Amino acid sequence: MAATASREEHVSSEVLRGLARHLNCLSEDSKSTRKRALESIKRETVDKKLSGVVLQDLFSALLKPLLKCLSDPMERCREIAILLITDFICYVPEPQVSLPYLMPCMAQRFGEKEILEPAEELRLSAVKMLTLTVEVCGKQLAPYLNEMINILQRTIVDPFPDVKRESCKCTVNFAKSVPEHFHMQAESLVKPLMQAIAHQHSKVRVSVIEATGAVIRHGTGKNVNDVLSHLAQRLFDASPQVRKAVTVIVGDWLLNLMDRYSYFHKLIPLLLSNTTDEIPEISLLAADLWQQVGAQWEKENEDDLKDKMDFLLTPPLFYPSGVERPNLGCRELVLRNLMRLVPALSHDLTDWLVPTRIKTSQLLSVLLLHAEDHSTQHLQPLLAILYRACTDPERDVVNNCLAAAKLLGTFVPPEVFLKLVLDHVSAPSSPSYPWSALMVLCAMLGGCPKPLLKPHIQHIANTLVQPDVCQGYQQVVYLEQLLCCVDVLLRQCDSDCGSVSLQLLQVLVTVQSLATGPHISEKALESVQTLYKVQGLASEMELYRQHMGQLLDWLSVSVNTWSSYTPHRLQMHIIVMQSGPVIGEFVSQFMPLLHSCLQPERDQEMRMSIFTMLAKLLLDRGNTLDSKGLFRDESQKFLVDILLPNLVWRAGRCATAQRTAALSCLLALLHGGSIPPQQLLSVEDKLCPQVLSALDEDSQMGRLLACRSLSSMLRLVGSSLHQDVLNNIYPEVLKRLDDSSEDVRREALKALSLWLSNLDKNYGAELCTSHLQFLFQQLLVHLDDPDSSVQDQVLEVLKEGSSILPVLLKKEVEAVRDKHRSPQYCDQLLEHICSVSTHNTDNSQ
Repeated sequence: MAATASREEHVSSEVLRGLARHLNCLSEDSKSTRKRALESIKRETVDKKLSGVVLQDLFSALLKPLLKCLSDPMERCREIAILLITDFICYVPEPQVSLPYLMPCMAQRFGEKEILEPAEELRLSAVKMLTLTVEVCGKQLAPYLNEMINILQRTIVDPFPDVKRESCKCTVNFAKSVPEHFHMQAESLVKPLMQAIAHQHSKVRVSVIEATGAVIRHGTGKNVNDVLSHLAQRLFDASPQVRKAVTVIVGDWLLNLMDRYSYFHKLIPLLLSNTTDEIPEISLLAADLWQQVGAQWEKENEDDLKDKMDFLLTPPLFYPSGVERPNLGCRELVLRNLMRLVPALSHDLTDWLVPTRIKTSQLLSVLLLHAEDHSTQHLQPLLAILYRACTDPERDVVNNCLAAAKLLGTFVPPEVFLKLVLDHVSAPSSPSYPWSALMVLCAMLGGCPKPLLKPHIQHIANTLVQPDVCQGYQQVVYLEQLLCCVDVLLRQCDSDCGSVSLQLLQVLVTVQSLATGPHISEKALESVQTLYKVQGLASEMELYRQHMGQLLDWLSVSVNTWSSYTPHRLQMHIIVMQSGPVIGEFVSQFMPLLHSCLQPERDQEMRMSIFTMLAKLLLDRGNTLDSKGLFRDESQKFLVDILLPNLVWRAGRCATAQRTAALSCLLALLHGGSIPPQQLLSVEDKLCPQVLSALDEDSQMGRLLACRSLSSMLRLVGSSLHQDVLNNIYPEVLKRLDDSSEDVRREALKALSLWLSNLDKNYGAELCTSHLQFLFQQLLVHLDDPDSSVQDQVLEVLKEGSSILPVLLKKEVEAVRDKHRSPQYCDQLLEHICSVSTHNTDNSQ
């Protein structure tokens, strides 16, 4: 041993003797001389692979000159000096002996406010040397804590990204090497780390996060609050490696941080947020760490959890399928911190950044899955969060919160949540977003176990059918959510919905009446189909037959308040049109409803709409109003009490439009044969004046409908009308031959043709010669009409009249023949009169 030591000492002396000149050259002014000297020193020492003892002696002798070279003006000289020192530290057995000289020099060069080294590559090499020093010296660096901290404070914020990364690595190693001393100065590194945590390079961000984890873990723990907001932002980092680093250090803190119990409520959200990360590796890592945290906490608090560990390990009866239940420790951790987490959730769900709101909404579901039925005690603030989140413009936020609401419905007893949610449905706190409560209700009903929901279905349906709920808003979103609530009840309760079938049908009818687009109506119709199917009914008609009487009573309750702005008339329209032949079974109940809403003093637009609906029904009376033949018994009353009062003339355009609608209904009544001729004849004294008055309507359509109605009346009872009545009709119809509308003129001619065809032997043609003469004269005027189609039609009417008093007609024709522009029409008529006269003579013989 002694011989070996003597030999190594001799080698050291020889090497130093050979280096003496090179050491002297380090003081020369020539840059190249200094550089060659340093290169020579490197070749003669570390490059020769000398023994550690020899290198130790050489290092002790060369350290000061080399440290002096760190300030050399020439960059290459400084570089070689750093490399030499690094190699010596790496190879010598006792590198710590250099610390008294090395650390002050490094602190002076790299730890001052202004870093003296301008070359970024040399700064990197110097920090790598420092990292190596930490690795090989370990606890021996404790006396130099201030110097190390000063250096790291500066290099962590160095402009060169690689220097930042290396500094973070050095920080982690140093914290682990001297944990007993590091905590005294750890706080000083928090600020520079937070300045670098948002660096544009993801690798730098990862290194900074790892360093932050070590600083907090081995520090006093007082700076957790200073870094949490920065780490929370990194949860949304685009780089998976950054998010993974956050997951790792937060999990480490929850497992090993000295004062972790004080920060559970702040650290738990960070870790649980990453259990829903889009990258499976990260989400699985977070879940695994969280399970470890729960298991450790469960073990540490075993005495407090003894009863729960014995009796609460079985999942709840209606636990969500396909979901792994967290361990008891995890559930208890969330439960004990939920009171602090709920306000934070409420705050973050209103954040202006969309990723923050999405992440928070995902976290809400995770927390509720842990809280289970204990979320009941926080139900009110949780519902407030959900109501507000459902108004978020970001669809992902809404979907995540609806998933959370579904979990609430699973774990919270329905008698508890329905009391709060249904009150909010009836009186929304936000008039701008009235549908939010319905969205939450729908989701909670979807999550509620079917056996628990069944006793409350009546209460739910009664709330939904309230006028303030189902008729209060017309927004598409609101109606969609109303339909969703009905659909979820049908899906959850199935055949049990029979007890609330009427209320659900009323809601569906109301939704259709308020719908502004076809897709809402189509969805509502699909729900109606589901409603009758779950009850085992054969068709939609059977459903309406089951409830028609109640539906009509429901409409009658509010009939005095109906207007064109309320949905009631549309509700009636939906019920009557969709029920088809069923309405024919309830005519006696339907007529009083019509009588009330069609009084002349009621809203004109509303009456116009209802008359239009009635016209459609009457045209298809066999499949609607008269499907059972009951409408015939009510038709006279309908005509006298409902239609005729609405034909009375009143000023105004709206009144004109309303009368036109009433006329269309009258025409449908007459044309469809809904009223028997005997009944029509009994009211002709009331009907005729109104129809004749309508011939002078301002509306072209009104005049047209009046002409057609008159034609229908003549066709039904014309032959039974008294001659005085007939004589009152034709003058008014003649006036329409000068109408501005060609359609009205043609209909007037048809009416005159029917009028003439109804003149029989009881008419007393001889006594009414003056009437016929006037009629023939007026028709002959129009036989000269510029329109050939009108001339043809007038000719046919006159031919119809030729059978009554042919002599009189012949006389009138001959009197005007020479004045006509188209005498051929007169010739044709005369020829026809002659043939008629001849035929009559033959018959008389």
